[in-house]
Amino acid sequence: MRNYQIISKKESKELAKFLSKEGQLLLPMLDLITQAEMAVDELIEVTGRAAIEAILTLSAQQVAGPKHPGKKGSNICWHGSQKGVVALSERKLRVDKPRLRHKGKGQRKEVEIPAYQAMLMNSRLAVRILEILMKGISTRNYQEVLPEMAETVGVSKSSVSREFIQASERALRELCERRFDDKDILVVYIDGLQFGGIQVMAALGVDSQGYKQVLGLRQGASENATVVTDLLNELVERGLNPDRRRLFVIDGSKALRKAINSIFGSANPVQRCRNHKIRNVLDYLPEDQKQQVKTTMKAAFGLEADKGTARLKKLAQWLQREYPSAAASLLEGLDEMFTVNRLGLPKVLHRCLCTTNIIESPYSGVRAKTGRVTRWRDGSMVLRWTASALLATEKKFRRIMGYQQLWILVSNLQGEHEQNMIASESKVA
Repeated sequence: MRNYQIISKKESKELAKFLSKEGQLLLPMLDLITQAEMAVDELIEVTGRAAIEAILTLSAQQVAGPKHPGKKGSNICWHGSQKGVVALSERKLRVDKPRLRHKGKGQRKEVEIPAYQAMLMNSRLAVRILEILMKGISTRNYQEVLPEMAETVGVSKSSVSREFIQASERALRELCERRFDDKDILVVYIDGLQFGGIQVMAALGVDSQGYKQVLGLRQGASENATVVTDLLNELVERGLNPDRRRLFVIDGSKALRKAINSIFGSANPVQRCRNHKIRNVLDYLPEDQKQQVKTTMKAAFGLEADKGTARLKKLAQWLQREYPSAAASLLEGLDEMFTVNRLGLPKVLHRCLCTTNIIESPYSGVRAKTGRVTRWRDGSMVLRWTASALLATEKKFRRIMGYQQLWILVSNLQGEHEQNMIASESKVA
């Protein structure tokens, strides 16, 4: 088949007039449409509604021949025009299409126009509706993002909601049925996201090559141990090997630590999010003290584990005099603030492995995509939207910074695990 290059132009009256006079220029596109080698949306981007109507006319001519007023033609005749609807990827477009019929008694039946039938069969409406809604458009104002087109007919709100529910349920099911038997998940991030009074706990994994993947979701009233335990149990059932030693990164919740110990054992290292810790401590301080404490904490995190811990204990002693709550917050879970340091990992990995930013970044995408939702009816609705938004955000995931150095984490985890096994065997002996 010959290749045709079409120059992109906006729809205009001049273009419509030109196409109606020079219809032969659209014949190559007619071939592509009929043979399903050109998406309807691509055609819209090039020539607009006028082109579709011109192509329908050309397709009718191939069936019935050109119009010849007052002259006899083939056994198929032109019979005016009628309204038609082409389902595009983002909306439905009303068009005027030719009407053809068979001649003769008992044969005056409608004749299909090949190009129109091909367009009807090329609809991906449900998938595109999901994509549109995931861009932050609610069912009430989704038409605002659609390209302006003459005589465009929007899909009804109820239809959009129904289509979206079906598509988002598929997304949630896809996420909840993922298997990890062949995945070497090295790091697991766990954090929560709040939707009104509904809490969603999510787990995101990083494999030994640095690739990120959403692992699972669980809805609950808060970050309690039961919710997180159920989430981790589900991941194990879907192939996340509980015997494989890995690093967990959490926001510092005791419920998360308890759930990890329950399912994966206490031998797995846990790194608490340093950004959460800094924010928690600063919340207890006046404005004039925040910058100094923040700078001291960040500097301590860059030191070796023992030196950094000692530095922060001194800071806590100083805070104890006037800000005892800030001191208590600083000392809580202090050892787990330096887990990555104890593992001897290079600085390039600290940025990704010492905070929950990797999972909070997708959460920002979720908030952006669900920001227009004003009322969350139930937990099922929250899960469907969160799953759909996370999967949409996941498509843009990149490998973590410093992934080339993850082999050091793998080596350290395996080496420490072997040492623990030897120590246990020695005690038994």
